Order: sequence, then structure tokens, then C-alpha cells
Amino acid sequence: MPPSKGSKTVQRSNVTAVLAAAALLVVTGCSSDDGADLPGGARAASSPAASAAAPSPSPSAPPAKGSATVLSTAAEGLNSPWGLAELPDGGLLVSSRDEGTITRVDPRTGKKTVVGSVPGVAAAGEGGLLGIALSPSYGSDHLVYAYFTTESDNRIARMIYDEKKPAGQRLGAPDTVLRGIPKGMIHNGGRIAFGPDGMLYAGTGEAGNKELAQDEKSLGGKILRMTPDGQPVHGNPRADSVVYALGLRDVQGLAWDSRKQLWASEFGQDKWDELNLIEPGRNYGWPEAEGRSDKPGFVNPVEEWRPKDASPSGLAFAEGSLWMAALRGERLWRIPLAGRESAAEPQAFFTEKYGRLRTVLSAGGAKVWLVTSNTDGRGTPKPGDDRILQLEIS
Repeated sequence: MPPSKGSKTVQRSNVTAVLAAAALLVVTGCSSDDGADLPGGARAASSPAASAAAPSPSPSAPPAKGSATVLSTAAEGLNSPWGLAELPDGGLLVSSRDEGTITRVDPRTGKKTVVGSVPGVAAAGEGGLLGIALSPSYGSDHLVYAYFTTESDNRIARMIYDEKKPAGQRLGAPDTVLRGIPKGMIHNGGRIAFGPDGMLYAGTGEAGNKELAQDEKSLGGKILRMTPDGQPVHGNPRADSVVYALGLRDVQGLAWDSRKQLWASEFGQDKWDELNLIEPGRNYGWPEAEGRSDKPGFVNPVEEWRPKDASPSGLAFAEGSLWMAALRGERLWRIPLAGRESAAEPQAFFTEKYGRLRTVLSAGGAKVWLVTSNTDGRGTPKPGDDRILQLEIS
């Protein structure tokens, strides 16, 4: 059933959702800033069409206006940082897209320690070492997952992280859990995260080949869902496939809200960047639709932005709102949620203050981590770039 035509927030249709279950979120995107410099900012759109399962009661919506304040700088002098994961002891792991390394950061002192390199990374264009995530059983297995570009594809591998070993030698040999994701100089996707159901999700890009997004046999231009071992899982549209949703151009942000609904941020081309509510088997339109459309069979985004105001990468949920890092837009967007809709117009913070913003990660409660991206070849680095900031938000 095609979704209804979008309108302003107060006019959006309220429909039901397919939910996941259980408890872990590790959120940790690639810049495709090829949108035309068009006027305008965010634009509201309709919610996706209804599905069979009824949602849980909606929590009260957060205030229409919020706040974001920088509390501290956890690290400076990072080169092409991309993925971020928080360790149980409060330390941070950050991946370098171009160097193919993972660095541990002590946010209290700013000390940086390279823990190791990921073998096989072939960094070029928007490809390289991208998203990272900790295993849901990290306390016992000490596994770090990484999404990265090789000479032949994009893939996901896991490595044992042993802090007792010398610096630079703390990553074990990679165990590949999924290979064959299309690679390109652009649109490699790269965000990975474990959902509340304990399954591994990945946002991929169509690698510059638009047709892959609608090809159900391709892993490009999709959101993937798999077991921690990389196998298809019950609840996927097809029992023999890790493809969870299709019709996406370049997904670099994944986050679950308090109702365990999955949200994704997506680069548009020259019209609209998107925030989508993701449900299994749904088609989000690319390349037949960019942004809101009346074309049957496609799910409309919940929010839209002109590329010059967004070009979104990382996404996190905290304090009742989604927080979306913008590269070309050089700002952090707050999108307050009310169930399946946004509760108010998106609100921008730090516009052009810290440059390009790559990753945002919940730090628990009213705090989030924010990673800048000015050394990625498209930004203008300033002294201290790139950096990890800790924010207090509401």
C-alpha cells in the first residue's frame, strides 16, 4: 500500500510499526556532498504506510525546543575519524577511515593510543575503515566489529580486542562475517550497530550505481540485518537474505528510539536528504524517488532537508529526540519524536562552528559524543581537528 502524501507535522498520518526486541545500542557514515546548493532547510513529510503489528503506547513527546552545550573535548588531532564506540570503562574507540586504524581515547585526559590496524583496508575516496561497534557480549567475548572497504568489496569483520597486549598489537586477526557489499569511490554506506534485538544492522550505499538500490539480490543501497555471525535472521523479508530494507542511496546513520523503532539518515542527490523510519521489506524509493513522492509502493521520509543544510551522517537517540550529524550542513540537527512522527520542526545547533560533523553517539542520559570530520578531504581543518566533543543535551 503506498504511503499518503506528506504535509506539515500536524497533518502527518499516524500509523503502526513493526518492532524489534531486547537491549543494546551501539551507534557509530561517508560523505557524499554532491547535492546542488538549493534554498531551504528541513521539510516535513508523511510517515510510512501501516504494517500489521500494533505499537506500544506512545511516550510523551519531548519539548519542541531543546539545547546542546559542549561540556568538554575528549580528543583532538584525529585523522579522518569515522566510527565511534564506547567501552564499558568509559574509554572510546574511534576508527580512522584513511589510516585503517582504531585508536583508544581516554576522554578524561585526551590520551590517544593506537590499538591496531585492520588488515585489508583499501582507503580511497569515501571508502576505508568506516563504522565500528562492540559485540552485545563484549564483556565476555571482547569482540569489536568493523565495516571497511577492501580492494574488491565492502565487508564486515570482527576482531578480539586485548588491552593487555602492547599498543598497536591489541587487535586480533579479523574474522569476516559478511562480504560482497558493493564498493565504489562514493556511497559506501558504512554504519553498523547492534539493535535492541541483539542483531547486527548495517547501512550500505549503492556505490554510485543507482540500479543496485532496487536490486533485491544486491547488498548495495540497503539496510542489512543479520546475526552476530553474519547469517540471515528470522523476521527478515526473505529467510535466505540479510536484506532488511531497500531503495536507499547511502545510509550512514542508524538509531533506535525508546519504542525500539529503527531510524536511518540518508544522503540525497540534489533535492532532499532524508530521515526514514525503517521497517522490514519496505522500499524507500531511490532512485525512482528522492524525498517525498506520490509514487506507489515507496515509503516517504518522516523529515527532509536540502543537501546544503544536511548531507547527514551519524544518528543517535537521546532525551526523546534523534540527533543527526550533518557534513555539508556543518550542524547538529535535533528531531524530537512523538511515536512514528517528529513532534516539532527540526532544530539546528553549532551551525558552521565545528565544521563537518560525522558521528553522534549516545553517552547515556543527557550526554552524547560528537565527532567532527574536517580532515576527510572535503573539509577545511582548523587547529585541533579532528576532535571528539562531549555534549549535554535536552
